[in-house]
Amino acid sequence: MRILITLLLALAALPALASSQYSVEDFVRHGTFSDVKISPSGTYLAITVDRGDQDVLTVMRTEDLKVLKVNQLPDKRSVGDFYWVSDDRLLFNAVRKQGGFAQPFLTGEWFGVNADGSAARPLVFYGTRGATERGKTVGAELLNFLDPLLDEPGYVLMSSSTPRSSEGAGTAVVRMDVMSGRRTTLTRAPAANCGIALDQAKAPRFAVCGSTRGEDGAWEENTTLYRLDEARRWQLVSSSANEGTHLTVIRTSDDGTVYASRSDGKAPASVGTLDTTTGEFTELYRDPVADVSRAIWSTDGARMLAVVTEAGAPKVSLVDESHPESALYQGLAAAFPGQLVRFANHTRDGKRIVVVVEGDRNPGELYLFDRDSGQARFLMSRRQWLDTGRMAEVKPFVIQSGGMQVHGYLTIPNGSDGRNLPLIVNPHGGPIGPRDSWFFNPEAQLLASRGYAVLQVNYRGSGGYGKAFTDAGHKNWATGIQDDIIAATRWAIDQGHADGERVCIYGGSFGGYSSLMAPIRAPGLFKCAFGYVGVYDLEMMYSRGDVRERDSGLRYLRHTIGRDPATLKRDSPAARADEVRIPVYLAAGARDRRTPPEQTEAMAKALTDVGNAPEGVIIEREEMHGYYDVEARVRLYTEMLGFFDRHIGKQ
Repeated sequence: MRILITLLLALAALPALASSQYSVEDFVRHGTFSDVKISPSGTYLAITVDRGDQDVLTVMRTEDLKVLKVNQLPDKRSVGDFYWVSDDRLLFNAVRKQGGFAQPFLTGEWFGVNADGSAARPLVFYGTRGATERGKTVGAELLNFLDPLLDEPGYVLMSSSTPRSSEGAGTAVVRMDVMSGRRTTLTRAPAANCGIALDQAKAPRFAVCGSTRGEDGAWEENTTLYRLDEARRWQLVSSSANEGTHLTVIRTSDDGTVYASRSDGKAPASVGTLDTTTGEFTELYRDPVADVSRAIWSTDGARMLAVVTEAGAPKVSLVDESHPESALYQGLAAAFPGQLVRFANHTRDGKRIVVVVEGDRNPGELYLFDRDSGQARFLMSRRQWLDTGRMAEVKPFVIQSGGMQVHGYLTIPNGSDGRNLPLIVNPHGGPIGPRDSWFFNPEAQLLASRGYAVLQVNYRGSGGYGKAFTDAGHKNWATGIQDDIIAATRWAIDQGHADGERVCIYGGSFGGYSSLMAPIRAPGLFKCAFGYVGVYDLEMMYSRGDVRERDSGLRYLRHTIGRDPATLKRDSPAARADEVRIPVYLAAGARDRRTPPEQTEAMAKALTDVGNAPEGVIIEREEMHGYYDVEARVRLYTEMLGFFDRHIGKQ
């Protein structure tokens, strides 16, 4: 069977012919899909499509991929999460996108629609109450999807949170009618800030509650796990404050096995099973370096088959080799060596599985595997206009920096020997939590297509390497984090990958901050810097931008950058513009609420005042925290490439 699958997939996925060089637009235009889910019977596919600042939900017939309905919300709202709740009905929520470097925020609204577009109606409103909508209005209530209740047609389970503050409190589980939106409360959480998980009977059973206390660096995070007993009383199972470990329920399988993760709050978490009577945790897998980034589940809902970790390139580790689908997964994975294969979702009977294949040179492909025939049918590619054979290779690396093990990625231009190349150092945003990954990155691929090597560093503060590594980024914005970026840059030069006389730095959001701070910390190392939607004045974060608008955001700022005026000034590139002695280019979005354009204007003015005016400043009128419009993106990257070519381009 494995050989048959390999041949079928290879023939189905032949790329289209391409021109001699791809345009900037070929890399920066939006992909053909974001997420995909097959209906319980397999008749339909629902796919979210990215249209820049708005995502729409497209429903197609599985048989011939004929589009039946495109669901588009008014007023630039985007479709967020979506779920099949029967063979022919979908539920989805609404979000507002804030830019490519910021997570969308929930509007609180939910909608229902049939596959053919009929019976489309709003089910949950946010902050409105019309005469005919009293049962649907929730005020400040936010609902999250828990289960489609396929055995109870017409109903779903949702968790409801009615925040008394920005932290969220009063979580409940409600049963909702998918046609009217009317809800019945089933149970309430035992404390504030809880997430609720279901058991195998789809009944609310576990509450994982978290709390964060402390100000100005006194940062304490606690996790408490409760179990609802048969008398509908919440019983304490585990408390990190007492036991020193954080337990979180991942899911309960259909045979009653409770899968959970456990962390000591420092090292990467382990995954295993939990005896909720005794609280005993049985470890199935733990990586000493990386957290588990995702799990691969059997289609019968009974077993966790494998886990994925991403210290460098993704590594799949089987945790249940006895399940027959483990062999099925291994057969499919063998058809795509060097890429990650995962089960995205499947029909209710498990006979048809949507398989996602992606890699460093593959932006993502969808296949539909039929278990009866043993064949996989190619559905679509996220960027079918790009030939994966012409894309650049991404090589993981690991270095030591300041006593810490730091991982990263080096993208090598296709056809290059990887030696003595002009280098773009590309720090990611954050800095606390986000990370770079090995998977296809259109921005890095664009730069590599023009002959540049691209260096991405998961500096301290990045997620995915255990909580202690993430926490090490707090109050280290200008110091330890920049040390990691600089150490990786010097590694690339010392290894002969980069020409030490041709290195520039570019990043967005916190990466924009690093693009100006790293040259201050390492004079002479970088020949130019490009800052994109960056933060350059730390004190301004307390007076402008949306982070300061929430109590949790203010606590985060006090914890991660502090309040000492002298330190904020020392750690602000705008206050040290006289130390930036290289060419600079800046770009921002006029509608950016995360790092408002005043940040970029302050940096530009500071550079101008010391006699080093930026070579260019772009402030796009309609853009936010990362550009959406394709024309704006083309202008941005065309200017960026011209800037790099002038200073470190081919000689």
